Amino acid sequence: MCALNVSTAVYAGGVKVPVSSINGGFYQVTQQNQKHISGTVIDASDQPIIGANVIEKGTTNGIMTDVDGKFTLNVSPSAILQISYLGYLTQDIPVGNKNSFAVKLAEDTQNLEEVIVVGYGTQAKVNMTGAVASVLQKELNDRPITSVSAGIQGLAPGVTALSASGKPGGDGASFQIRGKGTLNNSDPYILVDGIETGTIDQIDPNDIESISILKDAASAAIYGSKAANGVILITTKHGKEGKSVVSYNGTVGFQNVANLIEKMSSADYATLYNQALVSAGKTARFSNEEIQKFRDGSDPYNYPNTDWYNLAFRTGLMHKHNININGGSSDVKYMLSGGYLSQEGTMRNSDREQFNLRSNLDLKLSKYFNVRSNMSYIHNNFSEPIPSYGVSDLSGGIFHQLSRIAPWIPYKYEDGSYGSIGDGNPIAWLDIDERAKTKQQNFSGIVATDWNVINGLKLTAQLAYVSDVKDFSRFMKDVSYKTGYHGPNSLYTYTELWDRFSFDGLANYEKTFADHHVKALLGYKAEKYNFKQLNGTRNTFPNNELTDLNAGDASTQTNGGYTRSLSLMSYFGRLNYDYKGKYLFEANLRADGSSRFSKNNRWGYFPSFSGGWRLSEESFMKATQNWLQSLKIRASWGELGNQDALTEYYPWLETYYIGKNYIFDNTLTTGITKTAQKLSSISWETTTNVGIGLDASFLNDFSLSVDYYARTTRDIIMEVPVPGTFGMDPYNDNIGKVKNSGLEASLGWQKKFKDWNFGANLNFAYNKNELLDLGGVKEIISDYYIDRVGKSYHSYYGYVADGLFQSQEEADAYTKQYGNPIGRKFMAGDLRFKDVNGDGKLTAADRDVIGNRFPKFTFGGKLSAGWKNIDLAVLFQGVAHVSRYFSESVTGDFTGDTSHPSTAWLKSWSESNPNGTWPRVAEGQTSASHPSIYSSFWCVNTNYVRVKNISVGYTLPKEFTEKLGVSRARLFYSGENLITFDNLEVNADPESPDGNGYFYPNSKTHSFGINVTF
Repeated sequence: MCALNVSTAVYAGGVKVPVSSINGGFYQVTQQNQKHISGTVIDASDQPIIGANVIEKGTTNGIMTDVDGKFTLNVSPSAILQISYLGYLTQDIPVGNKNSFAVKLAEDTQNLEEVIVVGYGTQAKVNMTGAVASVLQKELNDRPITSVSAGIQGLAPGVTALSASGKPGGDGASFQIRGKGTLNNSDPYILVDGIETGTIDQIDPNDIESISILKDAASAAIYGSKAANGVILITTKHGKEGKSVVSYNGTVGFQNVANLIEKMSSADYATLYNQALVSAGKTARFSNEEIQKFRDGSDPYNYPNTDWYNLAFRTGLMHKHNININGGSSDVKYMLSGGYLSQEGTMRNSDREQFNLRSNLDLKLSKYFNVRSNMSYIHNNFSEPIPSYGVSDLSGGIFHQLSRIAPWIPYKYEDGSYGSIGDGNPIAWLDIDERAKTKQQNFSGIVATDWNVINGLKLTAQLAYVSDVKDFSRFMKDVSYKTGYHGPNSLYTYTELWDRFSFDGLANYEKTFADHHVKALLGYKAEKYNFKQLNGTRNTFPNNELTDLNAGDASTQTNGGYTRSLSLMSYFGRLNYDYKGKYLFEANLRADGSSRFSKNNRWGYFPSFSGGWRLSEESFMKATQNWLQSLKIRASWGELGNQDALTEYYPWLETYYIGKNYIFDNTLTTGITKTAQKLSSISWETTTNVGIGLDASFLNDFSLSVDYYARTTRDIIMEVPVPGTFGMDPYNDNIGKVKNSGLEASLGWQKKFKDWNFGANLNFAYNKNELLDLGGVKEIISDYYIDRVGKSYHSYYGYVADGLFQSQEEADAYTKQYGNPIGRKFMAGDLRFKDVNGDGKLTAADRDVIGNRFPKFTFGGKLSAGWKNIDLAVLFQGVAHVSRYFSESVTGDFTGDTSHPSTAWLKSWSESNPNGTWPRVAEGQTSASHPSIYSSFWCVNTNYVRVKNISVGYTLPKEFTEKLGVSRARLFYSGENLITFDNLEVNADPESPDGNGYFYPNSKTHSFGINVTF
C-alpha cells in the first residue's frame, strides 16, 4: 500500500492538497465516526492503475492506489470520493452505504494537464505557446517496425517522412518538418534523452516513453544553430515508484516485398521487341515459333521465361524481444531494459541482428541532491548483397540488374553454367553469397546531478558521452558465366569512429507570486565532436574464402584515412510567465559559437518570443463552459540557425591539395595547389519563423489544433557559378533564400459507450515551398529538375505532353508547323508536345514546370475501437500534389538483352492498337517519346493513401492471468504497409526515389505478438 508521505500531494488538475499529519509515512485520519472503505481502480482494459489519487472530496484525507490498483481509506459516511489520475477523467462517487468500490477510469484525450517534453525541460500542454507535436509510446508499441523514423510517418501534422527502402539496417525514413527549408541538408536535429546519439533507427521502440517534435522557433530556439529544420526529442522510460514490475514484449513476423514492378513475359517482350526493330527498319529478332516456345515453356534452357524477381526475393522471418524491469522507492527508481532483433531481409543475403541494453537510474540522495544516469549500448550487425562490380548503392546494384536483364536470358543452362548479359547475372551473385557487412556499436552515457538550492531554484550539471564504432567490409567474389567472367575478387574495408563529449550546466527557477507564475532557465553547453576513418583495399585473393586483407595481392593495395573535429559552445536562456493561467508569454535566446566558421563569423544569436491567451478562462466565456472545455490562441516569432547545411567540416578554410604535379626544368615535381576558392565570411543559414495557432477542447470528446506558419530561410549556402577562366571550382556563399508557408490541423475524438470504446485522431498539413532568391540567378536547370525563383525547390521540368500522334501525316504536319528540337523524328504513336509560350515554334523555351518533387498536402490518422478485452486500431497516411519522374529504370525500354520492360507497355500505341495510351515502342532511345526526353508524360502523379498499420489485440481475462502469476497478458496481430491506394500505371512504390527503380523495395509485414506484465 502506498500512502501519501510528503507535506503536499499533487493531484491531477494541478491541485495541491496539504497533508495534516504524517505518522510512519502513512496518512492518519483523526476524525471520529469514520467508515472504512476499500476498492480497486482500473482502466478501460480492466488493468490496475498504479498511483491513482483517491481523496475524500473537500478534505485533506487521501491516499494513492498500490501496484494492484487497490486502496483502503477511512472516510465519513456522507463523503464523496474523488478519483483522479493523469490522463484520465476524474470521477466523483458518493460513498453512501457501500464499503467496496470498483472504479473504472476513462482516458481523457482532452487532458489539459498533459506534460510535453520540450528543450531542457517539460511544460504543461495547456501552457504551451509553441508548435509541438507529441507521439506517445502506444503509437509505436506492438508495431513490427525496425526503425523509429519509419514509425513516426503519418502520426504528426507537418512532418513528412519518406520511407523508400526495406533494407535491413537501412530502412529508416528521411524527415522534413514544415517543408524543405534549405537547398542543402534539411534533416531535423534529433536528440535521445537530450543528447545527439545518432541512433533514431537503432533505438528499441519499447524503450521510448514519448517523442516530441518541435516545429517552430518558439519551441526550438533553445537549440539555436542546429534547430532550423526542426527538432525531434526522444525520451526513454524511467523507473516508477512501487514494487518491481517485469514486462516482456515479443513478436514474430513475416516480411514480403510490398511493391515490385510487373514485368513482361519473354513472349510479350519478344513480340514488342520485334515490333520496335521492324519500325526502325531492321529485321525481327524472333520468329513466331520461337515466341511460341517462350510462351509454352517447351525449351526452358534455350527459350526461358525467367522470373528474376522470384529468384532473388523471399519471405523473411523477423522476431523481436524486449524485457523491461521497472520499479523503485521514493529514493531510488530504476528501469532496466534488454532487447533483441533478428531480421531476414526480403532479398536474399540481407539480414540484421541487433542487441541493445538500457539502464536509467534516478537517485534521491537528500532533499537537496538528486543524481540520475542514463546508459545505453547498441550492438547492430547487418549485411546486404552486392554485385561483382563496384557501385555506390550496393544492393541497388543487384536490383539494377534484376530490373534490366531480359527474361529470355536463362538463370542457368542445362550444364549448370550461369547465363548472363555483358555485366553479369544477379542471381549468380546471390548464389555465391557475396555481401557488404557492417558491424556497429554505439554507447551513450549521461550522468547528471540536481541541487535544489532553495525553494524554486535548482542547479543541474550534466556530463554526456557518445561513442560510435562502425566496421564495414565489402568482399566482391569472382564468378564465371557460360560466357564471361567477373574478377578478380577484391576487398574494400573501412573503420569509422566518432565520439561526442558534452557538458550542460543549467539553472532553473520557478516561483508563484499571487496570480503571477514565473519560470526561468539559464544554461551553458560545451560540445566536442571527433571523427576518424581508415580504409584499405586489395584484390586478387587466392580464392573466395580467404577474405582477410592480408590475403590479397600486396601490389594492388591502397589505403587512406582522415580525421575531423568540431566544437560548439553555447549560452542560452528561457523565460516563461503567466498571469492567472490565462495570459502566457515565453522568450528564448541562444548564442552559439561553432568551429565550422571563421573567428569573425563564429557566433550566431537566435531569439524567439511567443504568447498565448486562454480565452476559455475569461469570465465572458462562462456561458460556453458546458460545451467548451478549453480554448487558447497563440502566436510566435523567432530565428533559428543551420550550421549543418553542408557536409564539409570547414567551409571557410582555404585548403591545398598535394599531388598536383608540375614540370620544372624538365623534371616532374610534386606540387601543392589550391583547387577551390573559400570565403572566410561564410556563416549560418538563418530561418525566421512566424506562426499563429489555436487549441481547443470541446463537447468533452473532441480536441482541435490549428496552426498557420511562414518560415523564411535566408543566407542559404549555394555554389556561385564561375567562368572557365576562373581556374578553380565554383565556390560557396550565403546567397539563397527560400520560403515555406502552410497550414496544419489535427482533430481528436474519443468516446465510450458501455463496453465499447471508439477513437479517431486525424491530421492534415498543407505546405507551399517557394524559392525567393538564387543569388541573382533566375533559374538553375539540372536534368529534369529546375530551381526557378517563384517556384518550389527541385520542381520537375520538361516538355508538356499533349496526346499522341495518330498517324504519320499528323506527325509530319506538326513538324512542318512547329519544328523539332528533339533531334529524333516524330513518328505516329509518339508524344505530341505543347507550344507553351505560343510563339508558333517548339523550342527548348517551351519546357515548363511539370510536377512537384515534395508533397503540398500530407495527412494521416489513427482510428481505434475496443469492445471489452478486444481492441482494434488502423493507422493510415498519405500525400497529395506530388510527383515522381519515372525514367527507363522504372518503365523499362526495348534494347534487347539488357532491358526488361514493364507490362504497362502493353498499352502502347500501334497501328493495330490506335487507342493505346502509351507511346509506341521503339528500339533503345531512338524515339522522341523516350523518358530521356524529359516530358510531363513520364512525370507521374504519385498521390497515395497507405494503410500503414492494422493491429488487433485481445487482453486475457484477469481472473485467468492471476492464476498464472501474471498481472496482464495481451495477444495481438499487427500488419505494416498492408495496402496502398494510388493511380500509378506502373506498379511502382509511390515513395520511390526520383527516376529510379533500382533500390531495395519496401516491405509488407505480418506479425504476431504477446505483451506480458508480471
